Order: sequence, then C-alpha cells, then structure tokens
Amino acid sequence: MPPKQIRIGTRASQLALWQANWVKSELENRYPGMEVTLTKIKTMGDKILDVPLAQVGGKGLFVKEIEEAMLRGEIDIAVHSMKDVPTDFPEGLGLHCITKREDPRDAIISRNVKFADLPQGARIGTSALRRQAQLLKERPDLQMVIIRGNVETRIRKLEEEKLDAVVLAAAGLKRLGFEEQISEYLSVLFSVPAIGQGALGIECRLDDEEMKAAIDFFNDPETSYAVRAERALLKRCEGGCQVPIAAHGTVKGDELDLVGFIAAVDGSRSVKGKIVGHVDQCEELGILLAESLLVQGGKEILEEVYGRKIHE
Repeated sequence: MPPKQIRIGTRASQLALWQANWVKSELENRYPGMEVTLTKIKTMGDKILDVPLAQVGGKGLFVKEIEEAMLRGEIDIAVHSMKDVPTDFPEGLGLHCITKREDPRDAIISRNVKFADLPQGARIGTSALRRQAQLLKERPDLQMVIIRGNVETRIRKLEEEKLDAVVLAAAGLKRLGFEEQISEYLSVLFSVPAIGQGALGIECRLDDEEMKAAIDFFNDPETSYAVRAERALLKRCEGGCQVPIAAHGTVKGDELDLVGFIAAVDGSRSVKGKIVGHVDQCEELGILLAESLLVQGGKEILEEVYGRKIHE
C-alpha cells in the first residue's frame, strides 16, 4: 500500500516549483486520494545571487537545506534538477529515481541572431563556467557576462544588461513555456551539456521502503544509465556543479555512448573524448572516460581551476 501522504521538498524558484508540481500531479494521478503537499525551502544558492556560484563552492548549494529538512523528518522526498545534485549524499539519503530526460541541449536567446553570426566581441550572458569555456573555445572574441537568478530573470537581462545573447538550458525554457523565445539550439557535441541536464532526480530516505516503492515509477532506465555514467565521470574528476566539466550519455538498446569534456575557464585548453559500452557498465564507463580525459591533460586543467591536486 502506498503512503496516504507525501511531503515534497523543493526550492521556491519558478522552475523548481514547476518540477515539484509535475511530480505532485503524477503522484495524485497514480494514487487517487493521496495527499501530496509542497514544502518550499530556500537554499544557499537561492540566497547568494550577487556572486558567481563557482566562487561560493558549487557543491550542494541548491540541495543542502532540503536534505537537512529530510533528515529532520519534515519532508519525505525532494525533487531536484539533476545538474544541481552533488555526487555524494548525507548518510541515510540517496537518489532513488531519475526521470525521463527533457531536451538536454543548451539554447541561445538573442535578437534572432544565430551563434555564428553574433558580432565581434558580443556580450554573452551565462551562469555556467562549462558553457563559458565551450563558447570561448569556438569564439575567443566573445565577452562572457556571468548572470544569476531564475530563468525569467536571466532572459530579462538580455535587455537590462544590453547583452547580445543569453545561454540557458533548453529543458527549463520548454518547461516554463519560453520555447518560442529560443533563437537557436546548440548541439550536444558543440556545447556538451551539464551532468544530468534535462533530467530530474527524486531523493528520499534510503530506509523508507514504502516511499521508495511509491515513487519507483518515476525512474526512466535509459536516462538513469546515461546520467549515472555522467555523474561517475564528474565524481572521478572531483567536480561539483560549477566546474568546466561536461558529459552527455545516450542509450540505444543496451549500448551507452558517453561524451566527456574538460576545459580551462577561458576555453584556451580543452580535452574531449568518447566511450561506448554496455549499459550495465554505465558507472565504470564514466570512470574510464574520466581517467582518459585526465591523462590527456584534463588533470592539469582542473588542478588550475581547483587550486589543488586531483587524486591519482
């Protein structure tokens, strides 16, 4: 029997609430009569809006306070954007489901100008070192402007800060109804996505068997294999959510195709690689690709970014 009540912990941003309400709706449709409520929780990442995330630490900025509420028994599950979820969890908590991925690509919103046609020295708004590094690799002339805030705020900054373009995740734009404003989608090979981009993760207490059984149906096996591979690569590179590391996995049948990318923040140096294998080896494939990228020069690049050594 499913529980009579499920309390969902979520951030209060427009996109986070869309995601949590989608999970709420799916639960109510599957279990008529179940009481599903949302608990809005402000995280450190929501409070610090005037500093680039990479300077604040990156790891756990959007989940820590939500996990603490779960450990206190105030919520039953948490809904996260997978790209915000650290690779390590507090004892007793874990990721139980990864949902079917929405469009994983990065998207450009501009004044109807394609990336290749942006003027020399164009000012580009982005929140991610990963995007910054990849775009500068192709166009070193661009000026990157770090922008923070929710999706709508970032779109507004196109006009407010007189930017030539802003780059955001296509998934968030589509979920919030801003698809028509997209000028161009960047292919996953041109701008390799963030780890887990487009997928949602549902976290719960690992000893709550009733809850785990109730939310099992959210898990999408293909997305789960791909995202687990991406996260294994990130963990081996000792990266958090705000580092110039990218990876994207795709599954066809039993085969997993994983692309990985590491770059200097200014895009001047980078390494890229690919590995293919069976889905059952998804995490091993992620680690193997990470090792390959580190050996090819990724280790030196990341040590400069982190300001410390990476373990062999």
